Amino acid sequence: MSVDVLPGTSTTEEVRKDPLGDAHRQLRAACDRLGLDEGTFAMLATPRREMTVSIPLRRDSGEVEVLIGHRVQHNFSRGPAKGGLRYSPEVDLDEVRALAMWMSWKCALLDVPYGGAKGGVRIDPRNYSQAELQRVTRRYASEISPIIGPAHDIPAPDIGTDESTMAWIMDTYSVSSGHTVLGVVTGKPISLGGSLGRAMATSRGVVEVALAAISSTGLDPRGTTAAVQGFGKVGRGSAVLLAEAGVRVVAVSDQYGGVRDPQGLDIAALCAHVDATGSVVGFGRLTEISNEDLLELDVDLLVPAAVEGVIHEGNADRIRARLVVEGANGPTSTRADELLRERGVLVVPDILANAGGVVVSYFEWVQANQAYWWSEDEVNQRLAERMLLAWQRVHERATTDQTTLREAATCIAVERVAAAHQQRGLYP
Repeated sequence: MSVDVLPGTSTTEEVRKDPLGDAHRQLRAACDRLGLDEGTFAMLATPRREMTVSIPLRRDSGEVEVLIGHRVQHNFSRGPAKGGLRYSPEVDLDEVRALAMWMSWKCALLDVPYGGAKGGVRIDPRNYSQAELQRVTRRYASEISPIIGPAHDIPAPDIGTDESTMAWIMDTYSVSSGHTVLGVVTGKPISLGGSLGRAMATSRGVVEVALAAISSTGLDPRGTTAAVQGFGKVGRGSAVLLAEAGVRVVAVSDQYGGVRDPQGLDIAALCAHVDATGSVVGFGRLTEISNEDLLELDVDLLVPAAVEGVIHEGNADRIRARLVVEGANGPTSTRADELLRERGVLVVPDILANAGGVVVSYFEWVQANQAYWWSEDEVNQRLAERMLLAWQRVHERATTDQTTLREAATCIAVERVAAAHQQRGLYP
């Protein structure tokens, strides 16, 4: 099971504690710019539904422990709620609330007919067997089953979860329904109704937008250098695809540390090393580097693809990349955003850059509901079209309004969700 978890440090722990504050500040700025009233802000800042559940787990040893899980549905004015499920020791309710809100904006920005949701269980999956993780997943799925379903809320993989997790949720939900319900989750194995192209979708979206952003700055991808923090689901695929596009990936890292080669890493060989050892550390005789130092390398492109809050007020002035493309959710704090803008660093926000996963999740849901499957080429082509169209709209809005890409993207998304609220009206 791939886990994009980086250990906390004294310099990042404080900012990683306030993702909800960052989400609210971004929303407030968008509402002010759009001229939305206080009532609209309050509706958009408040999740529509939350569920917290206890998950009793019988360990393989026979001992019983109780875990805590959450599911937050931020908004479903534009369609069913949609969002990932993460297993991480860092999970708390405010984090899940923030991630659910960002999912609402992400879906609206990419014009996917969903609202935002997120789930999480406070657990370090590295310390549990597959059998234990299956029991956790099935009990969690059973507990939240009243509020999920293909027309209500569709979970997907996130940090610490994968296609096996989704298969267990689908089976648990299907058993209680009395028939197989393929559309209850996305990110499933291909043999159980998963979509071709889903595994690399988020990474592919990151790279499509990164290449467009590189071109917008006048750089040639083949002369561009990049560093990728996080070598799990998103970071690994991003490094592979960047290298294929001719970008020289000079450093990568995971939760154990990182490696650097100014001449460019052999990404294919590095992937084989990770498959064999479980970490990028120890690859060849390369210089080892910490996650914090990787962020501050003198490169053209930085892809933070691990966790929230890694770029913050304490290190923003040392970020030397010309372009930051957010592969993770919320990797840049509000204050860091301001500092990077002052220094002329172009930041492509998470709700645009890493939206490829939800786009192909939407494709998977559509295919499951129609029982008709697309080829991988069709999936990738439709994904590229959506990502590049969203990039063009955000870039044009930022240029016209003289704002950052994040402000432009958030305004577009909030505007669409607010319009849906206003057009539906209030009940009763």
